[in-house]
Amino acid sequence: MAYALLGAFAGVMAGLLGVGGGLIIVPVLVFLWQPEFSGGTQLGGSQIVQLAIGTSLAVIVFTSLSSIRAHHLRRSVLWPVVWRLTPGILLGAWLGAALASVMPQNALKITFGLFELLVAAQMSFSLSRPSQSFQQALPGFLDKRMGMGLVGGVIGAVSALVGIGGGTLTVPFLNACKVRMQQAVGTSAACGLPIAVGGALSYIILGWGHEALPTASVGYVYGPALLGIAVTSVLFAPLGARLAHRLPTATLKKIFAGFLALLGLWMLASL
Repeated sequence: MAYALLGAFAGVMAGLLGVGGGLIIVPVLVFLWQPEFSGGTQLGGSQIVQLAIGTSLAVIVFTSLSSIRAHHLRRSVLWPVVWRLTPGILLGAWLGAALASVMPQNALKITFGLFELLVAAQMSFSLSRPSQSFQQALPGFLDKRMGMGLVGGVIGAVSALVGIGGGTLTVPFLNACKVRMQQAVGTSAACGLPIAVGGALSYIILGWGHEALPTASVGYVYGPALLGIAVTSVLFAPLGARLAHRLPTATLKKIFAGFLALLGLWMLASL
């Protein structure tokens, strides 16, 4: 039930505010898997954060498929840009997961907590708000395969390290390249699939056979949480998208930023 509720909330927020579920899923799973909520033992043991991140990326595989379809139908996905970013994303996702798999738990918690606080600040102060002067045409940088590969590598590595779909990184990058906001969001959603697939597979392989993991896990992906969160997040994301046209999203974004800040602070306080 807790996983289903978490998925519903993450799905609504993703549809309403365009914020990926990983920023919510990872810290909440770490909270739910503490001994007082998981039968007296810490689920995942010393690998609890890796298990939460791997599970979050596996969930994003399913939610990104639904998001891609919606954006593709609206012709807001710049597929040539996606293809140029994807090779770097896949390599970066592997590197990010490999780094996370060997990081001490406290170091990984600090990394996630600080990243969450940065995202909260970005949302609160609209640090990535697009300029009114953004051009329609793509600048030359987006046509450079080597440069796009390097950018994709950074996006993939950071996203896999903290268990997100990469929207908080990809959208500002595309905005800086003068891509219209609607296309930046749609293209970012499409980039979320290789991030999630590459990251989730990496966490499965790197966590395979680890003794501290629960029996229902496949590597660093916990099956019951994946099932419960994925089903409801996919179902509730369209509700969030509909509410976006009826609710004051600017105000809600600042409130949600405060919620993310609390999650980040809790992660730092749990060291």
